[in-house]
Amino acid sequence: MTATQTPPAHPSVWADMTVEVALAVMHGARTARLIIRDADGRRTGVVTRAQLTGFRASSAYTDRVRLRELGPSDTASRA
Repeated sequence: MTATQTPPAHPSVWADMTVEVALAVMHGARTARLIIRDADGRRTGVVTRAQLTGFRASSAYTDRVRLRELGPSDTASRA
């Protein structure tokens, strides 16, 4: 990348997406972080692959947990 090029933006996902789908999006996009957006398209946080895989290993995990249900310790809030 040259000095005049901007770095690629991180993909955005909706807050109602499940943890599993978010991990699949990360894998497909070959990225380690996703920007979380609410129903109005506003940025509500950022989540990393490490955060999601750590949560997936916890006892609180089910395959139905949505990104909006994760607590502050599971996502980095960036309103």
